[in-house]
Amino acid sequence: MTEPASAVVADVVIVGAGPCGLFQVFELGLLGIKAHVIDSLAAPGGQCTELYPDKPIYDIPALPVCGAQELVDRLLAQIKPFGAEFHLGQEVVAVERAADGRRFHVQTATGTRFDAGAIVIAGGVGSFQPRRLVVDGAEALEGRAVHYRVRRAEDFHGRRLLILGGGDSALDWTVSLAERAAALTLVHRRAEFRAAPATVARMREFESAGRLGYLEGVVQRLEVEGGALRGADVKLADGSVRRVECEQVLAFFGLHPKLGPIAEWGLELEKKALKVDTEKFQTSAPGIFAVGDINTYPGKKKLILSGFHEAALAAFGVQAWLYPDKKQFLQYTTTSPIMQKRLGVG
Repeated sequence: MTEPASAVVADVVIVGAGPCGLFQVFELGLLGIKAHVIDSLAAPGGQCTELYPDKPIYDIPALPVCGAQELVDRLLAQIKPFGAEFHLGQEVVAVERAADGRRFHVQTATGTRFDAGAIVIAGGVGSFQPRRLVVDGAEALEGRAVHYRVRRAEDFHGRRLLILGGGDSALDWTVSLAERAAALTLVHRRAEFRAAPATVARMREFESAGRLGYLEGVVQRLEVEGGALRGADVKLADGSVRRVECEQVLAFFGLHPKLGPIAEWGLELEKKALKVDTEKFQTSAPGIFAVGDINTYPGKKKLILSGFHEAALAAFGVQAWLYPDKKQFLQYTTTSPIMQKRLGVG
């Protein structure tokens, strides 16, 4: 790939605009390094925005509870002083080291090109697609009556709902919508659930109180009339078929996580994750770093909290890569006039 003169010149390109990618902007900004952020999704936030914006998160320091979209909004407000530039709805398809060995040519599927000093990969599990409901007519109803994520919970209030799945997303939304739906039926193919035991217990309480129905089985057919969903036939574990009236289906069968083009960049992988060191979270390629769920190292825990820690250390690694002759100093936002000026508070 030959880099044209029109390439965007960047200190750092961050691939991924989820929480870890956004916090990476902050940590780099404190060190005076501006970032360009690329994400295949149309909005910042990664899975928090795309899959469960209303889901509460309880393990963010100093925030007893925080909605997933709220966390993203707070991170966007936090990084505002650093003027990061976002390139959304674009997937990185090619990365090539420049002839000098110190910079990188980066290209997206839409043709945007970058001349970057360093790269931080914060792509979560990579590109992902939901596992779909494989029933005749389901594809034509996607986005109208068949959904694989909830963007706005209020869109489903007062509706007759059919929720499919047995993991956290299915059970979380079952419990959340049980008292707000006109009717709700949960369908799972087996008696065991993969969700948190407390959520399963809450679902059972609602079932006992008659606030929702539960069926062990699989959807066999959708009943559509005049382009609108009217019901579904569920094949039960005993082989019988039960018709369920519904106007909206929420299917939570999990995701197909795929590294996508990242797998072709020549970086060392371990179980579909990028191997990094724990000093600066650099990959096997000098100048390319990885933070968040996409990396792996001994003791790795896939927590947003861990990703924030990784971003802090990766920022110093990036600084050392960009300015190898510059001595590093650890400064504190509470006392450093330079950092406070960068934050706009000094």
